[in-house]
Amino acid sequence: MTHVLTRDQARRIIVRAQLLDADRPGDVVEVAEQLGYIKIDPTATIAPCEDTVLFSRIGWSYEHGQLQKAAEIDRQLFEFDGAFRPISLLPLMLPGMRRWPQRESTRQWLEANSAFRADVLARLRAEGPLLTGDIPDTAQVSRPPDGWYGKNQVPIMLDFLTRQGEVAVVGRQGRHRRWDLAERVYPKDLPEYDEDAASRLLAERRLQAAGLTKPHWYWSGVAKDTGEAAVVEGSTVKYRVDPDALAALEDDGGGRVAFLNPYDSLLFDRRRLEELFEFTYVLEQFKPKAQRVYGYFAHPILLGDRFVGMLDAEVDRGKGVLRVNAVHEFLPFEPEEHDMVRAELLEMAEWLGVEFSQEQLG
Repeated sequence: MTHVLTRDQARRIIVRAQLLDADRPGDVVEVAEQLGYIKIDPTATIAPCEDTVLFSRIGWSYEHGQLQKAAEIDRQLFEFDGAFRPISLLPLMLPGMRRWPQRESTRQWLEANSAFRADVLARLRAEGPLLTGDIPDTAQVSRPPDGWYGKNQVPIMLDFLTRQGEVAVVGRQGRHRRWDLAERVYPKDLPEYDEDAASRLLAERRLQAAGLTKPHWYWSGVAKDTGEAAVVEGSTVKYRVDPDALAALEDDGGGRVAFLNPYDSLLFDRRRLEELFEFTYVLEQFKPKAQRVYGYFAHPILLGDRFVGMLDAEVDRGKGVLRVNAVHEFLPFEPEEHDMVRAELLEMAEWLGVEFSQEQLG
């Protein structure tokens, strides 16, 4: 059976799956369990990505210490590949981690640096947890700088060992990661899955986070037989829908305003944004200033299940204010919409611990 959805229904399913509806989640772990990951990025015109992602879901009661506690003390989250993930996903990821890497050039680099690999593991075993800078670079073969990594080979080796499940991030000192052996960081009583079962369950979790998506091994991580088939009126795209999200459509409590960090998971699938939300999103961070339309790191404004504008704002810590450079309205706001955006800005300023002058919005 193929479900036929209206565009409104499709958007509502997606927004609710991303915890951006009126019913806010209660804590950091609940957000991570539903979304599957919380992206880490230091760009902080307003606040770092991981914090704005959580504020946009939980609201003013969220504090950064809650994320740190969940990851570093309670071990309910773990850091992997630039994101915090719920520990419940680790058993599903381990089979893939054990057969990593697939790329021949990476295998060759690891084989050529077997002594370097042993040095890093021995250093961590004897002295860990350690910062990257505490570990000497004894690489036999170096990879050239590529924009992500510099000349130091230690960050490369640590990232590769993390992908293999041998090393893990135990915490952070500021923005710097502290490393240890995975066996001393990850829980010891995790369930075991074979590759097929892990792959199937992981695809189901990814569909749960998406709500509705096209199956694709990379873009969505959802298989062609995950969930149930669906089409959206006016579109020829074949989607997969989370059956639980579909069943809960009538329980939808409505929408609200949310300012989305440019690296928010809802924005990842640009094609889906265009097809279902009629929103063409372009990150202008890396564009020359003269070519920017909305601003260096403008946050899309979601109102209910529609994108209504872009927020160009930044925190001036020196003056203790949230400065709004512009609110770009795709269509002129109705008075009620204007009030809702204003109220969310006031709540954001309170969360940030800075002032916000309502006169900035006219």
